[in-house]
Amino acid sequence: MPNILEEIFNALKSSLLYFTWKDVIDILLLAVVIYWLLKLTSKTRAMQVLKGLGIILVAAWVMDFLHLAGTAWILNYVLQIGALLIVIIFQPELRRALAKLGRGRIDLTPPNVVNAQEVVENILKAVLNLSKKRVGALIVFERKTGLKEVIESGTRLSAVISAELLENLFFTNSPLHDGAVIIREDTIEAAGCFLPLSDNKQIGQELGTRHRAALGISEVSDSVTLVISEETGVISVAQDGTLIRYLDSKAIRDLLEELYYVKQSNRYRALRLKRKGRDEREHEKST
Repeated sequence: MPNILEEIFNALKSSLLYFTWKDVIDILLLAVVIYWLLKLTSKTRAMQVLKGLGIILVAAWVMDFLHLAGTAWILNYVLQIGALLIVIIFQPELRRALAKLGRGRIDLTPPNVVNAQEVVENILKAVLNLSKKRVGALIVFERKTGLKEVIESGTRLSAVISAELLENLFFTNSPLHDGAVIIREDTIEAAGCFLPLSDNKQIGQELGTRHRAALGISEVSDSVTLVISEETGVISVAQDGTLIRYLDSKAIRDLLEELYYVKQSNRYRALRLKRKGRDEREHEKST
């Protein structure tokens, strides 16, 4: 054991002798990459696999240091296959991560809407009426990331937004009521659209397919989605992979006015934190 510790000490000592500012930058960049990977994979099934690969990596390094050639070769071979398996198994997570990286945090340009206030009032009226009648609904607002594939999965409308049209699209006997409505600026582009479902294990058992679909589209794009539960009439919003529930009329108005730049404020961002706390309290009561 003393010989092993001495070898480790000598290796560290020799490394420090050749340590330069480039090595500092290299370490900082590596730390940022590791932090980014951990942040993206936290609370997902990929985290468990990364932990397993991390253990194998440490074990391989120890075996190599102890000159156990056979065991070290096997572990290194497992790591090489593991890298390929990660790409295959976690293709959805990787696609979502790359899409999020590509979007970055660039501020969005205001939508080209002349009658923005009228659009807000029509959407608000429809959402509140649907909630009151407990009619399930999914309304997706396209932003910077295009939703062409999602739009093509439904029925193209290219119709002017009106409260009456939105309500009729989600009416129980409507052939398009089960899908999502995609809104681009002041136009209803399509209805009856299929959205990718989220595989987030943290979603409550009381939430159904609509909420999973809303979270799913928010994970692969910068869209904002309003969800209305047909069981309770509760209105929720999904954005950036986060679901905020129990929105009231004022909260929805603030959200819509921020989306359409009727007024620019930070009230909706503050609301998100407030609603998050309320969701947690509601979840604690239910459990």
